[in-house]
Amino acid sequence: MYNECSFLTQTVLKNTMSIFLALTASLLYFSALMYIIPGLYGPNPIPRLRVLLNAGAALSLHAYLLFSLIFENSGQNLSILNVASLISFIMALTVTLLIFKIRVWILLPVIYSFSALNLAASAILPGAFITHLETHPTLLFHISLALFSYSTLMIATLYAIQLAWIDHQLKRKNALVINPNLPPLMAVERQLFNIILVGETLLTLTLLTGVFFVNDMFQQGKSHKAFFSVIAWVVYGVLLWGHFRHGWRGRRVIWFSLFGAFLLTLAYFGSRFVREVIIQ
Repeated sequence: MYNECSFLTQTVLKNTMSIFLALTASLLYFSALMYIIPGLYGPNPIPRLRVLLNAGAALSLHAYLLFSLIFENSGQNLSILNVASLISFIMALTVTLLIFKIRVWILLPVIYSFSALNLAASAILPGAFITHLETHPTLLFHISLALFSYSTLMIATLYAIQLAWIDHQLKRKNALVINPNLPPLMAVERQLFNIILVGETLLTLTLLTGVFFVNDMFQQGKSHKAFFSVIAWVVYGVLLWGHFRHGWRGRRVIWFSLFGAFLLTLAYFGSRFVREVIIQ
């Protein structure tokens, strides 16, 4: 009886601490946004150091909390919320590091908000999907590639939306497009296709490692993942071919990017969402 009470007490304390850390990290993400958003609508430069301090603290807490949520004594808990939080962390970390090289300010409100909400949800609404990746290092490599390919192509999707927004502002001759915190249209387009190329390469490696390392990749219950992933691979491949071969630009690029992102989301989260959220 004493051991059961002690276990329950430890569980409650752990859950309370997780929620506290998640809310603290979320507040830090939103605090960083308070320095970014005014600069997107005015001529004043965004205070990069303050953004980095808040975002760095948020990312540190996010990483610590992810480690405690995913790595349990019984294995690795890769519930749908934990995976979504891990993907949002990879996206937030990647784009934050890009601040040092290119102007990605317009992407950060969506990415930081996405990270904050995912982290809070994973802490407040814990789920369980226990795996044992330590006994399957090749599967761990495959999953890592899948996470990085999905994160990269989601960043590309946000770039496509940014490209559409800047193009729309240019056509309206809006003064916002001369904001020093916003990148030039041609620079965004060039970066977009570089990111899609990296994401397509990672997705190719994901599919190849899936064929060699995942024995039941095409069996019932998992075949839809392979199907939607392959279709998404074709979509991004056609987009890259059309751009470099025929100079595709504009709305066609945006719609291809959105469609590819939709297909990948179905592949990565479709059945998991049904099993873990709708059925349960």
